[in-house]
Amino acid sequence: MSTWVYPPVPHGELQKAEEECLRLELRWLLESLQHSLVALKEGLEECDALLAPKEPGSTLVLSSLRSESVKGFVTRVGTRLVKGDIHLRLTTLPPNTPRGTTTSTPSTRHIFHSSSSSSDIPLLQLSAIKSLINDSLDIIDVSRWTGQSTDSSFIAGQLKLLHDNLREAKACLKGPVTGADLDSIPGAQWWFNSPDENIFQPPLGDYLSLHFTIQDANLVLTVRTLAPTSPGGTPSTSLDSAFSLSGFSLRSKLLGMGPRPPNHDEMGEVFEWRGRQEVIVREKIRVETSDPSLLSVAAKLNALEHEVARWRLNMRVILTGSVEED
Repeated sequence: MSTWVYPPVPHGELQKAEEECLRLELRWLLESLQHSLVALKEGLEECDALLAPKEPGSTLVLSSLRSESVKGFVTRVGTRLVKGDIHLRLTTLPPNTPRGTTTSTPSTRHIFHSSSSSSDIPLLQLSAIKSLINDSLDIIDVSRWTGQSTDSSFIAGQLKLLHDNLREAKACLKGPVTGADLDSIPGAQWWFNSPDENIFQPPLGDYLSLHFTIQDANLVLTVRTLAPTSPGGTPSTSLDSAFSLSGFSLRSKLLGMGPRPPNHDEMGEVFEWRGRQEVIVREKIRVETSDPSLLSVAAKLNALEHEVARWRLNMRVILTGSVEED
């Protein structure tokens, strides 16, 4: 069954009616976006408040699974770690590390407590997220108060900037997924961004790295013991040398005596430690702890990014008639 308009509408009038309908729909969308931007701003301000430096902060427990390798806690205030008490018990701690008296396994305790901002450990991913949120708040203010709220091209550009900022903030909170992401995620390169050894008491020494990062809205501590590569040698030969220096001879290893070199995903790789020296990773322990505030930020950013994506789609359909992004 078909419906006919009688009398028939001339093609020119029909086209004008369609254009007028799209114009009215676009005006309605632009007006409704002004109200939606208010709600978006409130959501971003909630995220900003969760990352604000409010005392007493969040105390997070660090505990390695099924082992005593790492035990302790850290306190996060805003985008920085301000204090912590971390106990390490690893088989490959550097030779100058203090030894525990109650166990044959090398162990030590590292404490840091900020008396000034120079004693804090910055979480660069959170700083980047906070900066992106502040930029997004500025974009919303510009979109609402510059007098161009009825300019579809201007609003479309502002929505794109908002969407890009929210996606980047989500990526920072998710953390690096592959090695290719290390260059794009702030602070992800541990060989350049591990905290200064002198922040801790006792100091970490030259060949121990405690690197804090954010992964899937959780705080992650990765502990690495390092060894320098021998001049002109290969990572494998320097690893043998490192174990020999720590008191385990080649003969002991061949006979199965003493601990075996621990396996991890960075075996055989060479890193430029702090831009000064090439090293290999002897042992690597990863500890993950859940942060309720960061999980809440992740959920809010995901919802806000989805909403802005929907606005952009609606705008694109009206302006171009296509759902595909340029």
